[in-house]
Amino acid sequence: MKYIILLGDGMPDYPIDELGGKTPLEYANTPNMDFIAKNGTVGCVKTIPEGFPPGSDVSNLSILGYDPAKYYTGRAPLEAASIGVKLSPTDIAFRCNLVTLKPTDSELIMEDFSAGHISTEEAKELIYVLDKKLGTDDIKFYSGVSYRHLMVWKNGSSNLKLTPPHDISGKGIKSYIPQGDRANILIELMNSSQMVLSNHKINKDRKNNGKNPANSIWLWGYGRAPAMPTLKDRFNLTGSIIAAVDLMKGIGIYAGLTPVNVPGATGYIDTNYEGKADYALKELEKKDFVYLHVEAPDEAAHNGSLKNKIKAIEDFDKRVVGRVLEGIKKFKEYRILVVSDHPSPISIKTHSSERVPFAIYPAKGGNGASNFNEKIVSNPSVKFEKGHELIEYFIK
Repeated sequence: MKYIILLGDGMPDYPIDELGGKTPLEYANTPNMDFIAKNGTVGCVKTIPEGFPPGSDVSNLSILGYDPAKYYTGRAPLEAASIGVKLSPTDIAFRCNLVTLKPTDSELIMEDFSAGHISTEEAKELIYVLDKKLGTDDIKFYSGVSYRHLMVWKNGSSNLKLTPPHDISGKGIKSYIPQGDRANILIELMNSSQMVLSNHKINKDRKNNGKNPANSIWLWGYGRAPAMPTLKDRFNLTGSIIAAVDLMKGIGIYAGLTPVNVPGATGYIDTNYEGKADYALKELEKKDFVYLHVEAPDEAAHNGSLKNKIKAIEDFDKRVVGRVLEGIKKFKEYRILVVSDHPSPISIKTHSSERVPFAIYPAKGGNGASNFNEKIVSNPSVKFEKGHELIEYFIK
């Protein structure tokens, strides 16, 4: 049996007046997901346990079968695994975004949590300079992909209150700067980064070309390295993970999955959809399980772009789901799960905690639905209040 999970990050949404009261998922043309819903088993799942923030880290751990209450230690340690940074028991890892802050008369505004989706090549040089100027024996910076990077604090504090930058798009940062034990060290790093970055040639060139400069870092998502059993240990499955972002690759590594790098995979709307589908099918020739993650719908929602979110959903359906549906027929037995990790409503430009729909094909009993969208949540054939139980139903 071959198993594949196709995850469109942040696809669910709220009804939008501009779409006649439909959500982007309802409005979009998604014949392939609709086929799976009609001919499969549909249900809903609560991927965010009570008391947890609705992050992609928590929700994807749930979908891969790991109870966040037991295994979640923070976002950054997961990304550290992907970057190849081995954390000691005393290390605290932090997600380090390159962001664009805009000055106003009263305070700085979080203008762009992604610094204009800065290229990995540009960002790598900026992180190198930050580590050279601000790094110490206890503080180290590591480059990741695009705006997503890592800072590791040896013997750092684990009692802090930090805010994801995509939660405060367009807002003043004064109320959201780090708080808690030794938070002054993080604040000093963020302030110092602004002085290092503001006059760098890369940022001068970006401004001259009408692009948002990466004029500050933003630290969040901290934690220590987790200890997790692998999917091989739990289900006796070999597997791979296909994703553009370090968070997902890191989760995969801890789950015992092999990260597969797809040329042109960006984590944005211009990602190589067909490449992801083709690489997934190729992995299934030698592995039992593939987790294929597409970030684009979520990024469009964070940017408040309804047009791009609809396009990302349609591209995911046509260029990933459709391609996998056709290509997977070469295997004698297979099972496909289409799901999202959490809603990312355009109206709030961030994540929310509502249940998400899923569909499994071929059917495992129960009923299908005429379309794949949020309406499945109100009339599911199967329902999971604990997100980590879904994978057991899918596989067993």
